[in-house]
Amino acid sequence: MLKRTIQDYKVLLRSIPSGTVALFVVSVIVMNLLANKELVSSPWLALDCGVSVSWVSFLCMDMICKRFGASASIRVSVLAQAINLAVCGLFLLMSLTPGMWGAYYDTGSLQVNAALNATFGGSWYVVVGSTAAMLCSSVANSLLNEGIGRMLSKNTFGAFALRSYVSTLAGQFVDNFVFATIVSHTFFGWTWMQVVACSLTGALVELACEVFLSPVGFRVVRGWERECVGEDYLRLHAAEVSER
Repeated sequence: MLKRTIQDYKVLLRSIPSGTVALFVVSVIVMNLLANKELVSSPWLALDCGVSVSWVSFLCMDMICKRFGASASIRVSVLAQAINLAVCGLFLLMSLTPGMWGAYYDTGSLQVNAALNATFGGSWYVVVGSTAAMLCSSVANSLLNEGIGRMLSKNTFGAFALRSYVSTLAGQFVDNFVFATIVSHTFFGWTWMQVVACSLTGALVELACEVFLSPVGFRVVRGWERECVGEDYLRLHAAEVSER
C-alpha cells in the first residue's frame, strides 16, 4: 500500500505543472505565517492577514481537481501541509538559537527580539489547529468540487465557476470553523455564535478573493486539457478504474 502511494505521488508530481504545486505550497506557508497578524476583529468578523493568500491554495485545489480529480487535489494538499510542518519545525529551531534578529539592532530592544522569536516559533496549538483545518477543508472542497463536476456536462467557465465557488465556500467555512473550534473557542473563549459567524463571514470574504482570479484559473486548466498535461497520471487511474 505504501509503495503504491509513493508511486502514485511520483506520477502525480510529474504530471501537475511544477508552478502550480510551488504556488500551492508557498501559499500555505505564507498563509500560516501571516496568520500571526490581525487584520479585522469584531464580534461577527475576525480576519488575519493570512486571508490575503488563503484563497490561492483553494484556487489551486480547484484547478487540480478539475483536471486530475479530488484524490490528486487532496494528495497535493497533504504534501503542502507536510512541507509547512517542516518549515514550522525549522522556524521553531531557529527561534531557539541565541542570536539576535536584525530588528534588534535597529531598536536595541530585547522585547522586539523575543516577539520575533515567538512569532516565527509559533504556538503548538495554532500549528495543530491550522494543519487540521486545512486537511479537513481540502477533503471537503475537493470531494464537493468533483461531485458537482460530475453533474455538469458542459466544460465552460460557468460550470467551472459553479463547482469552484460552491466547493470553495464550503471548504473555507470548514477551514475557519475547525480552526476557530480548536484554537479560538478552546484557548480564547470564543462563544459558538462567534465561531459560526466568523467562520461564515470569513468564508465569504475569502470566496470573493478567489472569484476575482477564477477566470485565470479556468484558462490555465483549459490549456492543460488542450496540451494533454498529466496524461500519465490520468491513464494510470483510468486503468485502475477499469480493473475494478
